Parts: sequence; C-alpha cells; structure tokens
Amino acid sequence: MNGARRAAVPAPVVWPGAPTPLGARFRVGPDGVAGTNFALWAAGAEAVRVCLFDERGRETQLGLSELTHEIWHGFVPGVMPGQRYGYRVDGRWDPWTGARWNPAKLLLDPYARAVDAGEGNDYGRLPPEVYGHVRDWPEQSVADTVRDDRDSAPYVPKGVVVHDDDDWSDDRRPKTPWADSVIYELHVRGFTKRHPGIPRQLRGTYAGLAHPAAIEHLVTLGVTAVELLPVHQFAHEDHLLRRGLRNYWGYNSVGYFAPHAAYAASGTTGQQVGEFKRMVRALHAAGIEVILDVVYNHTAEAGELGPTLSLKGIDNRGYYRLQDDARRYADYTGCGNTLHVVRPQVLRLITDSLRYWVTEMGVDGFRFDLAAALARSMHDVDMLSPFLAVIAQDPVLRRVKLIAEPWDIGSGGYQVGAFPPLWTEWNDRYRGAVRDFWRHALPDVREMGYRLSGSSDLYAWGGRRPYASVNFVTAHDGFTLRDLVSYERKHNEANGEDNRDGTDDNRSWNCGTEGETRDEGVRALRRRQLRNLLTTLLLSTGVPMLVAGDELGRTQRGNNNAYCQDNEIGWVDWSLLDDPAWRPLFDLTCRLIALRHRHPVLHRRAFFSGRAHAADGLRDLAWFTPRGTEMTEADWYAPAATLGMYLSGRDIPGRDERGAPVTDDSFLAVLHAGDGPTGFVLPGPPWAERYEVLVDTSREDQAEPPGTVHGAAARITVPARAVLLLRVA
Repeated sequence: MNGARRAAVPAPVVWPGAPTPLGARFRVGPDGVAGTNFALWAAGAEAVRVCLFDERGRETQLGLSELTHEIWHGFVPGVMPGQRYGYRVDGRWDPWTGARWNPAKLLLDPYARAVDAGEGNDYGRLPPEVYGHVRDWPEQSVADTVRDDRDSAPYVPKGVVVHDDDDWSDDRRPKTPWADSVIYELHVRGFTKRHPGIPRQLRGTYAGLAHPAAIEHLVTLGVTAVELLPVHQFAHEDHLLRRGLRNYWGYNSVGYFAPHAAYAASGTTGQQVGEFKRMVRALHAAGIEVILDVVYNHTAEAGELGPTLSLKGIDNRGYYRLQDDARRYADYTGCGNTLHVVRPQVLRLITDSLRYWVTEMGVDGFRFDLAAALARSMHDVDMLSPFLAVIAQDPVLRRVKLIAEPWDIGSGGYQVGAFPPLWTEWNDRYRGAVRDFWRHALPDVREMGYRLSGSSDLYAWGGRRPYASVNFVTAHDGFTLRDLVSYERKHNEANGEDNRDGTDDNRSWNCGTEGETRDEGVRALRRRQLRNLLTTLLLSTGVPMLVAGDELGRTQRGNNNAYCQDNEIGWVDWSLLDDPAWRPLFDLTCRLIALRHRHPVLHRRAFFSGRAHAADGLRDLAWFTPRGTEMTEADWYAPAATLGMYLSGRDIPGRDERGAPVTDDSFLAVLHAGDGPTGFVLPGPPWAERYEVLVDTSREDQAEPPGTVHGAAARITVPARAVLLLRVA
C-alpha cells in the first residue's frame, strides 16, 4: 500500500571460510547453504576486500578478515556461479622498496577460472585509471612513484565464479607416443576465422575449432596434436591500442586459469569454460591431442610504468623479480617483468594452473614460452631449479607432453639441448641448418647431418631420445614458409613501428625477386623450394612441427612479426586449398605425413648407432656422396650441395607391444640444393638391389608417387633444387 516502508535487503555476510583451495570456489556446505569461498594469497597486505558486481556494474565490497598462512579468505553465502568479482588490496605505497598496494585499483583474481574482460572497449589506449601510479605525471622519470587514487573498476576485467563438476568420464585421451607425434601449431581465431565450412557465428572461436569442418582438415592432414597459441586470458598493450591494433598472438597473459573470453562463441560469464572443454573432447575424439602454448615467464602488467591489473597490486614484491633498486623489474623476457618462480607461492600458482588445465580442462601438454626464464634460480639458468624439480616429481605433470622454448633474452639464456629428461625442446639449430642448406649457404654439411638424424650432438645424454628435438622450419614468430622463399627482408610496416620490430636474421631466399611476382619461373621455383622444405622436415628424425597454413602456401606479405595483425595478414587463407597452384603442396604434405606414420624408420625411438653390421657391413644410418661412396671425414668438411642419407629398416632398436622386433623398409633420401641438375650413383649391395622413387619434389603434381624403379649402382639425374626419396625395393 502507498506509504509502506520497504524491507531493507540484508547485506551479504562473510563467514570464515577456508584458505584452500585458492580462488573463488562455489560449493554447497553440509548444512545445505550454497555460496562461494574466496581465498587470495597476499602476504604483505594490510586488508583485502572481495568486490561483487551486479549486471549493471554496481559494486558491493566485503572485507575478508580471516588470514591463514598469508592467505586471506572468507565464505559468502548466496554467491552463485556467474557472479562477477574482483579484489581490492590495501597496504603500503612505497615503490622504492617495491611496495605498490593501491586499494583504488580493482584486481583480477590470479585463480579466476573465467574472466569477463570487456573486449569491446574502444578507448584508443588504456584508460589512466588502470594504472596504480599517475600515468600522465609531468615528470615521467618519477611517474611510477606517484599513486593514482582513481577507481579502476569500470575498466578492468572481472573474474567470474564458475562451477563445473565434469568428471571427463566420456573422454578418451589419444596419448600419442612422442616418437609418433606430428605437431600442428595454430591460432584458434586465425585458423577458423575465414574457414568457409564453419558457420559464420562460430568462426574465430573454440566452437569453431571443434566444428567438423576444422577437424576434417586436421585429420586429412594427419597431424596428431594441435599446439594452440596462448589461450590463457590476455590483455592488449597500450602501445598497440594507441595505433589502432590489438595483441593477436596472446603472449601477454593476465589470467592463468581462464580460457581467453574473446575466443568463446557462447558467452563470457563462465560459458567459455564449457566451450573450451567441448573443443578438447571433439579433438580427442578425432585422435588429436591438445597442447597449450603457455606464458608463465611474465604477465601483461609490464614494468614499473605498466598497468595494475592483478599481481602487481596483490603483492608486487612477492610475485615479480625486482632489481637491487626495487622500483625496477628484472626483465629476462623483453616484456617488462619476470615472474619470480623461485618463490613458493609463484611456483604454486604456475603448477596449480598446469594441473588444472590437465585434470579439469583435458589438455595433453604444454609448450613453455621462454622456458629458460622459468629455469632461473636467483639469476642464472639452473637445470636443478625449483621449477624443473617440481615438474619432474609431480604425478600429473610429469606424464604430459612438456616442450621448452629453451631460451630467454637474459645472460646465459640460450639453453638448446640443456633441458633434462621428460622435456622436449624447440630446436632452432634445426631451423637454421635447413634454411641455410636450401638457400645454399652452409659452409659444409656437418650441421645438416646432425639435424636430419635427430640432433644426437644435442640430445644423446641422460637417457634422452631423438624426439627430444622438436624440428621446425617456421613457427608463428617469423616468416611463413611461403614468405621464406619470397622475401629476403622483413616488411612489417603494418605493425606501425617503422619496420624496426621483428628479426633481421631470416635466413631466407626470395628466388631472385622480392615479394610477389607474375614471373612464372620464379613462382615455380618457390613452390619447389616449399616442397623441399616440407619434405626435409617430415623425413627428419625427431618430432616435426608444422605451422597452420604453411601446407597451403599462406603468406603474411613479408611480415615476420604479425603479433598484432588480427586480420587477413594473420589469418589462414582457406581459398588456397582450391587454388590449382597450391593444392599440390597440401597433397604432398598429406602423403609425407602418412608415409611417416607407416614407417617406423622415419620416426625412430632411439638414436642411430652408425655401426656396421658384422655380417655384411650394412649400417642403420649411412651417408653418401654423389659418387655413390660413403662419406669420409673430409667430405663432411667440404662445401657440398648434395647429400645422400640411407636409413636402414632392418636394425631398428626396440620391440613392438608384443615384444617382437621392429623391422621396416629401407630408404635413401637425396637432397640437392644446387642450381643445376647433378648426377648421383645409387649405392649397390649390400645397401640395395633396386630403388623405387616415392617422392620427387621437382614435380608439380604430387597426387601420386612417380613409381620409377632404378637398379643398384645406376647413375641417376637429380633435378636442380630437389629431394628424391627412394625406397629399397
């Protein structure tokens, strides 16, 4: 009735709750009361408030008064899944000692399992409110020391309470052995954005990658694992926003438990978690593993002049490596900051995140960006570091695929070949050798011999195997395969940095003309070089890694640092699959991967011995000159454009699942990088009586093998710049 007083809505209450698990965890207590337990590690803080936001953005702040072992915690009845939240953490503002607490800044929970990030902002740059200091202070040299007391809540991402009791009982992990693996590096958005077989509303999303049209391409190609560029929640850098660009690759993490919200078709208030899981299930059902590219070496908060989004405002000194001048950050990553992995709480954050993605999100492994930064103890890289030790003994993590990018930018950061057993590594020495061979720039063939045969000089120690080497010619960072044979100089003008960004060490050859051309002779040579590079990769011992679109002839127009190109430059162009000029490249790639899967001699589980068999002198690995003679030490040191590699299928170490010896066909691969054709004498007995040509990269049509048969000791002609693969008949 008129004039009646409304009953007041009771304010939420906070019960003591529990200090574990960290994060926001919905539960129903034994007394039947449903709510969410909040727990945040903030060692030096003086007060912590959890902040709840309704659908209109109105904020309710609740103090967490319980403190157990440096963890602030409380249970809030009635807080249900879908609730958006953040933290405000109070403490000293003393940047000279590394203390940067500022209660005016809303902070993202490091353990948030979903993030509502407000991807639609069009600020043109980060708003000044998201900085803990006064960003636009007149004296920039001391700007980071002046606290900004404006509220950041309207502008920063919020965590979302998620409840999911999925037990994965209907999922079957492929568990592909390392030696049998073929990795395909792809970007969730870039791979699906232009695919004509994926419904438009699903393109660029996890659901798009789970679509049958996307999976059909992966299955037809024959890859066994997708390596996804970062899918942890990430943020865009201010310098990109000011140029009208966005961070496309995602190496700028802000949430290590949350799938990036912008890749979800179903919603951003928790729905992204289920969508990601459905994607993993769909890929597993097709026999494809899911490996995540993870960025635990730094965060999106940059250096002392960067924004305050999460860890910097929770406990700056606890999470980040600081210099002796504690205002400054130790930067081994080139991104402004480095996580202090030696500290137990930081190590816990990383390993909790890794276990979460394995046990609750279903992934099969990780590629660690700048892994050397994680392996640093105090300053130096240490292969007995806490991070590597914890991984080695963890009952969950030691069973999944672990790939190191074995370097960072700090002193002593280049560690190719140094990571311990359990780890595989991106082998950039393979990349350099193969590129140099095919542009005819190697001084001799010693390096090429090691790289083709599994890089035993790097990995034959401590029980490591050839599959410790992840072989690649291209990766997301650098030229695409097509651009590698079309450009000798980077063309990064679209990035807005006056072409200063990106490496100048491309080891590329443009076949005589810079960029795209109508000269059919140059175009044919480039296509041949692509076939040479892919054939070399897929015949090499180790684990091959392809980059999405390279099998189609994708171009980035000479941009070798497309990290900010969320457009046609960075996306896969699927029209190439129907282009008669480029379809044969895809057909060859499929044939080579299928050949690799069929023949264990092409994916060995142990290094070659090179020793001669007592009965007939046959070796498991032998190297031949164009004269048909085995290479001498002098041959290895001499300049050469031609290399013959014989792989014996007779003496493959190991046994099959039933204990029977493993045998296979034997092969001879002839790689010729010279400008003109050359003669090559095929080795006679005991190596072979006859040879059948399976692959000839000089041919445009790759739908069927040539099928030509040659007798032993025959002198054949190897076309200019070509690979011949011959099977011993």
